Amino acid sequence: MEFCADLHLHSHYSMATSKDCIPPVLAQWAQRKGLKLIGTGDCTHPGWRQELRNWLEPVPAEDGVYRLKDGLFPDVRLIVSGEISTVFRRDGQTRKVHSIVILPSLETADQIADQLGRIGNIAADGRPILKLDCHDLLAICLDVCPEVIFIPAHIWTPHYSVLGAFSHFDSMEECFGDLTQHIFAAETGLSSDPPMNWRVATLDRFTLVSNSDAHSPRNLAREASIFACDPGYRSLRNALKTGDGFVGTIEFYPEEGKYHYDGHRKCGVALHPRDTDKYSGLCPVCGHKLTVGVLHRVESLADPERPSGFIPRNAPRFERLVPLADLLAAALGIGAQSKKVTALYDNLVQEFGSELAILREVAPEDVKQIAGAAAATVVAQSRAGKLEVTPGFDGQYGRIDVKSIKSGQ
Repeated sequence: MEFCADLHLHSHYSMATSKDCIPPVLAQWAQRKGLKLIGTGDCTHPGWRQELRNWLEPVPAEDGVYRLKDGLFPDVRLIVSGEISTVFRRDGQTRKVHSIVILPSLETADQIADQLGRIGNIAADGRPILKLDCHDLLAICLDVCPEVIFIPAHIWTPHYSVLGAFSHFDSMEECFGDLTQHIFAAETGLSSDPPMNWRVATLDRFTLVSNSDAHSPRNLAREASIFACDPGYRSLRNALKTGDGFVGTIEFYPEEGKYHYDGHRKCGVALHPRDTDKYSGLCPVCGHKLTVGVLHRVESLADPERPSGFIPRNAPRFERLVPLADLLAAALGIGAQSKKVTALYDNLVQEFGSELAILREVAPEDVKQIAGAAAATVVAQSRAGKLEVTPGFDGQYGRIDVKSIKSGQ
């Protein structure tokens, strides 16, 4: 049976996160979203690991996964995970790379945290920032846990990723060198999707995963990965390494991501890569350097024989979806956090079980009975890929074009 997993998220110990990022609320929202498995996030933070121990218990006969104690949200499983930021200099260049580690137990997280605590202050942030080469981070993880799942995070984000515009790396091999063989999955991030990544042949050997990178429980499952295996550590690792048991991903429209286009947020300038080249990479308003977005960076590394639309053999499936609250807000012309949108969202989830079920499976006519015709229309158009999105740029999310939704264009 297939299940959806979101393996990259954060606790309330990370900067700019909701105070509601605590185990019971995260599990509650995982259930509402339709997720079977979520990461714990922030597994190197000592305070968070103690909270996890207070709230969680290992699941008997299930390898390396946890559940909430006292029977809370019994269908939701958690697996130990965390994101680590490494900032270092190599070959005269400053590099900033984020990585996800997924581990078989909290005890393993204790051991890795002990090693990293000798390098930097792991209690300062749920996602620690360490002066450490990411190659050496991987080496430390492998030394403690040879079976670690090590995933380069949001690999195209301009400032904090392995292939972003400011990373100064053009391949995984260039970054991780002799240890690249121990990496078998990569996270595409909100501003790219599988078709964009398929254009880069050096990524063919990696399983492309998607996760929410949620900083609040409500953002869980805005991206997720789909598996058809046991939700245990070893089977999950095997699925990511071999592809056997990995089904595909649930994606943002990449235009919705914060770094899809090039641009300069301060001046409100958003540019397609071809227009950036016209301005020599400088903001046409103020003359400062533009933030080169994901689309531009992918095109710069794409293989000439792989044009837009290239599909590799046996490519995993993917689905592009817009979060339900955003669709309801667009349909009604009000804010996604408004009381009316929240009430409609709650009514739909109570009726149909989960957000992902509504977005992927529930008949639009059934949605109409609960939330009205406009909501049914946007859900159907999101599912069919018939949405117009104004691309995000330089840290600003893209936005759904309401007129295009209502007109059915």
